[in-house]
Amino acid sequence: MSLYQHARDGNAERLRDALGSDSAAVRRRAAEFLGEIGEESDQPTVDGLLRAATTDDDPEVRGAAVDALDEIGEAALQQLLEELTGGGSDSEAEWVTARKFARALEADRPELRMAAANALGRLDDASGLQPLVGALDDEDARVRLRAAQACGTFADARAVPGLRERLGDDDDSRVRRAAANALGAIGTDEALSPLLDLLDDGDESIRRIAAGALGKASNPEPVEPLARALGDESAVVRNAAVYSVIELLSNVPTQQSHAVRDQVVSELKAADDATVVEPLVEILTDGQQSRQRRNAAWILGRVADPDTSTAVEALADALADEDPQTAQFAATSLKSLGGPVVEDRLLDKLGPEHPEDARAKAVFVLGQIGGQETLNRLEEYADDDSQAVRKRVFSAVSKLRAGGT
Repeated sequence: MSLYQHARDGNAERLRDALGSDSAAVRRRAAEFLGEIGEESDQPTVDGLLRAATTDDDPEVRGAAVDALDEIGEAALQQLLEELTGGGSDSEAEWVTARKFARALEADRPELRMAAANALGRLDDASGLQPLVGALDDEDARVRLRAAQACGTFADARAVPGLRERLGDDDDSRVRRAAANALGAIGTDEALSPLLDLLDDGDESIRRIAAGALGKASNPEPVEPLARALGDESAVVRNAAVYSVIELLSNVPTQQSHAVRDQVVSELKAADDATVVEPLVEILTDGQQSRQRRNAAWILGRVADPDTSTAVEALADALADEDPQTAQFAATSLKSLGGPVVEDRLLDKLGPEHPEDARAKAVFVLGQIGGQETLNRLEEYADDDSQAVRKRVFSAVSKLRAGGT
């Protein structure tokens, strides 16, 4: 049976047995799985990982065991640090613990430095940040990786210069990815600025991280680079870029929003329709933030093809959105798109099973774009139970009749 199956079954005993395998790759994978399923109350698992972290002859196995103990919990990682440093006390003040871990970042043994970096990332003590920034220059890439990850948990702008150096100078792609993630977590314009150049990086993961983080910017600078990323060969990069464009529209200052909107529409229109529409539909349908749904609804009406059924369906459903502005933007976009697909979908929205306000909006749009068939259908609702719908029907029918004469 595979290690994966043992992990799925929660069989920690078999995974612990695999820590004694002759294969370093098997031992490393077993340690990773134990980190995923292990619990602090399972002392045999903790003991097995402690042995692997301190005695295994393969550095990758030792590193995986260190991370597994960290993933199991603070108490498990504390046991490792106590074993490596010669003791400790549960009653220590947090700043005392942080100072001890900071000193451990200068230890000769790299596994101790790795564990200390992980531990400092867990502690809510600002005094641990500067030692971690110093560890970004550690000779061991495994330590630099964990120091960068820990800097990301602090999300403190003081780490930006050190993380920027890792982006440009580190020869380990894992460290560069961790540095990019940390800069994205910090999220200031200074931290995000170096990510602009990473949209052309040869590493797909780094391009995705950069594209996903740049939506946090508070200025329009990332719009054009993100628009270029819509042509990336990787679907995950393209998807992240669209999400960031939407987020960017929500973040830029109000006085800049109009110019940014115009630029966004211009760039998105030049991109492949499917690349743009699919994530926009997902944001409108599943997004949790009303500002993002509003922007997705607004943009869809300007970049989608009127025959794109998924976009029309999402906009029609959004007429019933709990956020009135999103519903209004959806109506405006449907009017802008027009065409038979929109008309057919809105006619399906007229029944009493749909919310009153959504039906009224559907009638309004149909009055702007409909033809003879729509006129015939709308007349059926002249005596609708809803006053709001009847009012809209009267107005729409009058408009369509006037347009047909």
